[in-house]
Amino acid sequence: MKKALNFGWMLFLSFTIMLSSCSSNDDGGSNSNATEIAAIENTVESGSWRITYFYDTDTDETNNFTSYTFSFGSDGVLTASNAANTYTGSWSITDSSSSSSSSDDIDFNISFSAPADFAELSDDWDIITHTSTKIELTDVSGGNGGIDFLTFEKN
Repeated sequence: MKKALNFGWMLFLSFTIMLSSCSSNDDGGSNSNATEIAAIENTVESGSWRITYFYDTDTDETNNFTSYTFSFGSDGVLTASNAANTYTGSWSITDSSSSSSSSDDIDFNISFSAPADFAELSDDWDIITHTSTKIELTDVSGGNGGIDFLTFEKN
């Protein structure tokens, strides 16, 4: 019994030492995010986009945006237009943490002041996934803790 206890203790001590000797590499974090941010910016600035999914806490509101195309200008201007209306807002992609290279730390910021449907898009969205033709975003609502989802797909 004493040998088993000693072996278990030695195993625990070895594991603890091994873990404490490992360190995270924060040196490349912000560079890695800067590279990813630039890639995402280049992707969205190219061509026009449409919203293929917008789920606001407990309601699918995609239909509010189906006739609109969105253009992300290199100057930070976001334009939404259809046959009858054009709305302008702003957009940016920011690094919310300089100590990690995780896409969880990259925010896709959208701001529209009007109309009400477009104001609902205004938030600092977290990027779930991004490709050259699709960007999936999520956000935890501040007031009620509900989860929102927003997906843009390239036209």
